[in-house]
Amino acid sequence: MDNNKDAIRLNYFSQEDLLEAGCLDFRMAIDVVESVLLAYRHGDVLFPEKIVQIFDEQTQERINCLPATLLKEKICGVKWVSVFPPNVPRFGIQNLSAVFVLSEIDRGFPIAVLEGTLASNMRVGAMGALAAKHLAPEQARSIGFIGSGEQARMHLLAMKSVRPSLRECRVSAKLPEEEQDFIAELAPLLPDMEFVATASDGERAMEGADILVTATSAQAPLLKAAWMKPGSFYSHVGGWEDEYAVALQCDKIVCDDWDTVKHRTQTLSRMYKDGELSDDDIHADLVDIVAGDRPGRESDTERAYFNAVGLAYVDVALALAMYRRALDAGKGTELTMQETTVFKHPDMAEHIRL
Repeated sequence: MDNNKDAIRLNYFSQEDLLEAGCLDFRMAIDVVESVLLAYRHGDVLFPEKIVQIFDEQTQERINCLPATLLKEKICGVKWVSVFPPNVPRFGIQNLSAVFVLSEIDRGFPIAVLEGTLASNMRVGAMGALAAKHLAPEQARSIGFIGSGEQARMHLLAMKSVRPSLRECRVSAKLPEEEQDFIAELAPLLPDMEFVATASDGERAMEGADILVTATSAQAPLLKAAWMKPGSFYSHVGGWEDEYAVALQCDKIVCDDWDTVKHRTQTLSRMYKDGELSDDDIHADLVDIVAGDRPGRESDTERAYFNAVGLAYVDVALALAMYRRALDAGKGTELTMQETTVFKHPDMAEHIRL
C-alpha cells in the first residue's frame, strides 16, 4: 500500500506484456465489443469527436487522437494512433502504431499506458467477427481475403473463433511473397485449415467463399459482385475496396455506425454521396442486431455486407479489459509520475533557474 498521498503512479504495458498475459483472446474481445456497444446505446459512454492531424493529403500520413469515457467503469481513455501508409514501401515497416492512456475519473489520475497496436487490430477483427456471428453462414467452410496485412491476419483468427467450421483460407495480396508470409505465420496457428496462395488473383481468392474479407490500403474497386455467391458474408475493412454492385446485390447492409460511415470515404460513403444508397437501404447498425431489435441472418441464400469504420469507445473498452488481465497476471512495469508536488521537493532552491 502506497501511503504517500502525493505520489502518482501508473503501469506501463508493452505488447509483449499483453501477449504474455493472454490478451490475444478473441472470445474476450468479442464479448467486450458486444457489451460496450450496448453500453453506448444505454448512454453509459461519452464519445467526443476525434482529432485528426493530416500531414500529407496525398499519402494520408496522419496522427489521430480518439477519446472516450466508460461511465460505469469510471475510466476515461484515449487512443493516440499514427497511420503512415508510406512506411511499408519506403521503409519496410508497419504503417500503424498506437498508444492508449487510461485514467480513473474519481481523482482524474492516469492508471495505465498500453501499447495500442495490438488492441486496435484486435478490435477490427472482433467487430467483423461479431457481425459474422449474426450474419455469416453457420457452417461456413471457406474464407477469402484480398489483403494480407496485420488486420487480415487478425480477421482470420477472429472469424475462426465464431466460425470454427472454417477449413479453407484463400488469400490474394499485392505481391505473391506477401501471401506466402501470411500463410507462413497463420498456418501453424490454425493447423486444421488449408491455405491457398492465389498469386495476386482476387477472383480466385474470393469466388465461392462463404466469408469474404477485404483489408487493404487500396482505393479501388477490387472486389467484384460476380465473385460473391448467394448466402455469403462480406466484411469490408478498408476504404474503397469493392465495386458498387457488391452492396447493391446484398440483402442486408449493416454498419458499426451508419451515421459515422456515411461521412467517411468507404465504398458505402461514396455510394451515399453519389445517390446510389440511402438511409433506408441500411438494414441496421450492428448494435440493433446484438440487442435483438433487428434480425440477423434469415435465410441460406441472402448476402450480407458489413462495414465498420471504427469506434474509439470500443478500443478503449478493449484496452481496459487488456489492462485488467495483464495486471492480474503480474505483467507490466510500474512508473512514477511524481513522488510529491513540486514545492514539497527537498532542496527546491537547487532546482530553480531564474
